Parts: sequence; C-alpha cells; structure tokens
Amino acid sequence: MSEQGCVKCGSQDAGEKDVSMTGSGLSKMLDVQNNKFTVVYCKKCGYSEFYNKQASMGSNILDLFFG
Repeated sequence: MSEQGCVKCGSQDAGEKDVSMTGSGLSKMLDVQNNKFTVVYCKKCGYSEFYNKQASMGSNILDLFFG
C-alpha cells in the first residue's frame, strides 16, 4: 500500500466489495445487472471509489485507491 492513505482523511484502513448494477434502457427495465464494479472504501470516513472490474483486472485496486 501507498503511504498516502485515503484522499479524504489519510487513513490506511480500506475495504473492498464487488457490486453489480443495472445499465440503462432495456437492461434497466428487465433488471439485468450486467455492470460489475469493485468498490474500495475507507473504513474510517466512508469515502468510496468505484472501479470497473473489466478495466482494472491487471491492477491492485487498493493501490489505485491510495494513489
């Protein structure tokens, strides 16, 4: 992990969760959750960032969060 910490409070304590969301149009009407993201959040202040799972496959997502 980087030494910078959370961009809002500086905490080094982060968590991550995988989430799925609907898109727009027909997928929204049919409630098809085809957009997959990883959410990285600060456990101290709650600041969160969403990362597209397909775009960030080769990266350590926590490193992206901490800069």
